[in-house]
Amino acid sequence: MSAALFKRLVRFVPKGNPAATLIGEPADASVDVGIAVRQGQAVQVNVFGGASVLSPGAPTGAVETIDRLLSPLAQTEVGTIRCIGLNYKQHAQEVGMALPSVPTVFLKPDTALAGPYPESVIIPKLTQVDNCGDYESELGVVIGKTAKNVSEADALDYVLGYTACNDVSSRTSQLNQSQWCFSKGFDGSCPIGPTLVSTSQVPDPSVFHLRGLKNGNELQNCGLDDLIFSVPKIVSFLSQSTTLKPGTLIITGTPAGVGMGRTPKETLQDGDEFAVEILPHIGTLTNVFKNE
Repeated sequence: MSAALFKRLVRFVPKGNPAATLIGEPADASVDVGIAVRQGQAVQVNVFGGASVLSPGAPTGAVETIDRLLSPLAQTEVGTIRCIGLNYKQHAQEVGMALPSVPTVFLKPDTALAGPYPESVIIPKLTQVDNCGDYESELGVVIGKTAKNVSEADALDYVLGYTACNDVSSRTSQLNQSQWCFSKGFDGSCPIGPTLVSTSQVPDPSVFHLRGLKNGNELQNCGLDDLIFSVPKIVSFLSQSTTLKPGTLIITGTPAGVGMGRTPKETLQDGDEFAVEILPHIGTLTNVFKNE
């Protein structure tokens, strides 16, 4: 199915059928699905015939109400999650690092994938030892067709759509190691959602605006025009001699305002609620954090 044939998809469990997982478009095009579900509002969805956002099929005419909102992609679909570090000019400034000349890439395993509220994000025991859990609000990019050695000019032709992500991090481990895969790869450390927005709706991802809010307090606020490496540049770079399969999730870096860069530092505690808002269209990814 072409990305142009859908606008905004959700993956969900419908009320009255806990064994089913469905794909569809919110009936109200203006609703922030993440906020509505968090507030207990009824969100109706026009159901599609497919079983995955990678092949959603066509509208069936059926309408269902969300009981449980899921991550747009299933864990079996993402493969290894590609992550870009240090990719906002303001963020590099706040942590005192020079702007990179090439994208900094690290990986998260598929077990890091998690969904929006009501799914909790677990703060690992290792992170609790010295209270070093941190948030990173990010744009997620989902590959829609096999990409290898693609040009920057053609890169967006391979993108299915966009979602919100929180790159949850354990800072002590990150700062004690040259590689970041361990400190950012814990189970559930990559919640995404609440929707997948088609590239047909947002032809230029630099128009997205991102906010991060902890317990309702705004800590991050930045446009994607502050990226050091644009979305087309990232997709092209990652595809060089590496096959990016459909379903590949790329998270594109976080702007200024992370906890480790603040005075005093902000850390994630048991019971904290963190929201990643990306507008237009994507909406708000909300998670409540729980100690392991």
